[in-house]
Amino acid sequence: MSRKKSSSSPSPPPGPFASLFQDGNESSSGKPERRGGCFRGLLILTLVGLGLVLLTYLGGSIFYGAKALTYDMDRLEDVQERTLVYDRDGGLLGHVSGHGANRLVVPASEVSESFIQALLAREDSRFYEHGGVDYRGVVRAMITNIKSRGMEQGASTLTMQLARNAFDMREKTLNRKFLEVAIAKRIERNFDKDEILGFYMNRIYFGSGLYGIERASQGFFMKPASQLTTGEGAMLAGIIRGPSLLNPFRSLENAKDTRDEVLARMVADATLTKKQAEAARAESISLRPPDKRLATGSYILQTVFTLLETSTDLGTEEEIEFGGLRVYTTLDSNLQSTAEAALDTHLTSIENRAGYRHPKRSGHKKGESTTYLQGAVITLDNHSGAIRALVGGRDFGESSFNRAYRAHRQAGSTFKPFIYAEAMRPTRTRPGMLPGVYVSDDPVRIKHNGGPVWAPKNSDGTFTGLQPAAIGLIRSRNTMSVRVGQIAGLQNVRNMAHSLSFGEIPDTPVIYLGAFDTSPFTMTSAFSTLGAKGVNYMPFLIERVEHRDGRVLFQHEVSGEQIFPESIAWVTSDILSKVMDEGTGRSARSAGYNAPAKGKTGTTNDYRDAWFVGYTDKITTGVWVGLDQPKTIMDRGYGSTLALPIWTEVMKRAEEDYPAARIPAPEGSTNAVLCRECGLLQGNRTRNPYQMLLPPDLRPRATCRGHGGGLFTNNRGLPQAFPIPGEAGAQFPPEMFPPPEEGGIGKALRGIGRFIFGGDPQR
Repeated sequence: MSRKKSSSSPSPPPGPFASLFQDGNESSSGKPERRGGCFRGLLILTLVGLGLVLLTYLGGSIFYGAKALTYDMDRLEDVQERTLVYDRDGGLLGHVSGHGANRLVVPASEVSESFIQALLAREDSRFYEHGGVDYRGVVRAMITNIKSRGMEQGASTLTMQLARNAFDMREKTLNRKFLEVAIAKRIERNFDKDEILGFYMNRIYFGSGLYGIERASQGFFMKPASQLTTGEGAMLAGIIRGPSLLNPFRSLENAKDTRDEVLARMVADATLTKKQAEAARAESISLRPPDKRLATGSYILQTVFTLLETSTDLGTEEEIEFGGLRVYTTLDSNLQSTAEAALDTHLTSIENRAGYRHPKRSGHKKGESTTYLQGAVITLDNHSGAIRALVGGRDFGESSFNRAYRAHRQAGSTFKPFIYAEAMRPTRTRPGMLPGVYVSDDPVRIKHNGGPVWAPKNSDGTFTGLQPAAIGLIRSRNTMSVRVGQIAGLQNVRNMAHSLSFGEIPDTPVIYLGAFDTSPFTMTSAFSTLGAKGVNYMPFLIERVEHRDGRVLFQHEVSGEQIFPESIAWVTSDILSKVMDEGTGRSARSAGYNAPAKGKTGTTNDYRDAWFVGYTDKITTGVWVGLDQPKTIMDRGYGSTLALPIWTEVMKRAEEDYPAARIPAPEGSTNAVLCRECGLLQGNRTRNPYQMLLPPDLRPRATCRGHGGGLFTNNRGLPQAFPIPGEAGAQFPPEMFPPPEEGGIGKALRGIGRFIFGGDPQR
């Protein structure tokens, strides 16, 4: 007999949960079970948890919403100046980024739709659908990151990024993230989508000193943002996440790779068809030429920016890219302005000379390459390496190519002082060559490693026989300088050049006459070594970098390397002082510069490059003049004509703040009488003695024994083309330096006789 259900039993509720209630109320044996109670408890806990989450969310929304109200929305439109640059005295030089040179603010309506589509595909594909926070994107990012067990995808919208950048929110905390969300929502309530998009696009940093889409488009592609193609727009959208490494000026291959990633994203979002994406990849890329890249407004600011972008010591990439830094340089603004004016004024006067054949700057048209005469000027502090002036050309706006650093031109005779200095260094097989020793100025022929015979000539076509070694440097005699180079030794010269950062030097004797390329900056740094007692201090422009909150991010530490002994630097400097008084640099004296100084001209083959580099005990200034496409500047375009007048004007101005003093002889220097033929101390059989002030470490250890077959003579008893110790030029009486037309051993001996028997040995 079947049993009927009790009338008091509740009937199952209708709907999809009926079976659930049925199963929970009755078992097969008819006894109630606990499952229903457990479910109800779990449901209650879930509801309580959801309630707490909701309350927390509401509370957090109220708290952070209220905090967001304290932020000034006008900041979104106010694009502040970024990193500021100062001179050595704290005077403002300009800013690396910000208004003017590096940013042009434009509305979204003046930006190519191609870029906007690429930007949204890359950064925020649902920008026009969310209200500041893309919750669907948050869930998608969480799932993606869980699957990849990493942080493959972020969930920041453009509006959230704008909030973070506009209000300096860089700390990586949950508090910052919640506040960023609240501000993003407030931004969405106060501005329409196109306004927000415009704010964002005008703030983006694209690398190479370019801020905002308009400046980036003009900077990279030489066109307004409204004309960007699909491929160009995708490339710019792609570099936003890594502007220092992905921008096409730094790496075109990296920029292409990120462009292709963006195009693939656009295809996935149905913004482009596959065919359109392929066409965009095939577009030719026309970048702004290097000499027209206006990253900043001057050679100094350009150099500062390059250092900030490429150095790992000046702050983190995030700190540098976000900006707001204070960069204190070593630049002397007074000296800088003098150098800029002197360079352009003198080269303009050269262009106006009768018979000058090249284009003049006065005829230059905006946008064209600079084909007129150019130059570079660098001034360094000898005892720290601090850059006091840096001029990379006549006008940065017409050509941003920095010739001070990047022009690699033949060194020419400017390199000769280092050949002489290296020959003066004693070795285990010979004493050091001092400047009073005889060196032949006769024709020389060298055959190196089986190559053709090399027979260099002097610039005036004459040969003057035996001369004191110093004459070869003072009067820039090629045949003497080649012989001095042979004394120094080819490999020794190459090693020395490497230590001075000249780079790759050919393995051939032509380097004795400067037949290799170098930059004005490197040459100036090398000369500063001679004015710093043989120490080469690493040149630097940035003294200190401060964060906007006052923290010091970088402080330069002076460092130097001893390249030459102090004695050799002093002797070489003494010779170079004669260059200023009676050699190729003497026109500086007639132009009114009378301070104790040393220097060397340089003129390369066919008058393609003109140099003058000179120094005092405190500073060194180097000047190079030439055409960007190497060719003859003008007939007889010597360094003394083209470069020295610029140097003179800079150094005359430098005397006001860096007054020159004589470089003292090394401690322990004493007078010594030496043999002109063998370089040893005077002996009983010495035929050609001379006296000089001699640093103790250069004093020969042996005495002259005559020259019937001595160390530096040939088997006929005549002096070889090997110099022997002598003192620097300034220590010699004029009689010891007969002019070239009076050369020859007879004249030289008569001069020595007057010195030995009738002169003042202390002169």
